[in-house]
Amino acid sequence: MTLGAKDPLYSILRSKREVSRLQILVEIAEHQPAVRQQEIAEKMGVTPQAISEYIRELVDEGMVSAIGRGNYEVTKSGIEWVLANAESLESYARHIRRDIIQQVSVWAAIADENLHKDDEVGVYMKDGFLYAGKSPLAATGMVVADAKKGQDVGVARLNGIIEHKEGMIHVCKVPRIQHGGSKKVKRAELLAITREAGMVAAVGLEAYIALEAAGRKPDMFFGAREGVIEAAFHGIECAIIIVDEEFTDFLKRLESVELAYVIHDLIAP
Repeated sequence: MTLGAKDPLYSILRSKREVSRLQILVEIAEHQPAVRQQEIAEKMGVTPQAISEYIRELVDEGMVSAIGRGNYEVTKSGIEWVLANAESLESYARHIRRDIIQQVSVWAAIADENLHKDDEVGVYMKDGFLYAGKSPLAATGMVVADAKKGQDVGVARLNGIIEHKEGMIHVCKVPRIQHGGSKKVKRAELLAITREAGMVAAVGLEAYIALEAAGRKPDMFFGAREGVIEAAFHGIECAIIIVDEEFTDFLKRLESVELAYVIHDLIAP
């Protein structure tokens, strides 16, 4: 990765001042228009006077607009500056994860066959788990100690990209109790969707009872939202049965992590 004077990453990693400006812009964007300089100062471990000075500079440079005493908003120019630096940091983090840490870490996998120390193995994902076998694949590594088939095995010096497809998430909306609850759920459609899913989750008691009434126990209830996301990232097709008031927020969460989903409205007329 080449670092040049015009590269945002060059500035943001080498200048404490630029890091501080980025933090302040993010804080303003999160809390605008009412910005509490004292709180930002406490978070960043600097004085309120320093925050005031930074904000004044940002206003002068057109990245923040002052709209009254103690009220500020990040301008279009400020948003573009934050995005440019955030994308550079994200790219750098991805480079660290994929190209650096991957090389020096020891990954735990399931031995697909009997393996011996220093065997070169192909690494792949299956049913959400990492496997290692002797067949050559796009991702390869080196076994760190003997392991029998089915045992956990350490794999070091991982190279290449593990072939992997994220799982589809079926988001099934059911009504809150005020609107009929589990009694107003299309049971046949619910069963058909969950029958094809590798993991089924319920959010809300109405969703849990609807699944039970259909003869399907959920695999997840507590922590189900993040559990479904984790499972989908590991390649498992999931169905989440969720009450309507939680529905929109969950879709926003899926959009933020860029996972594919299909919506099913299971509310009976």
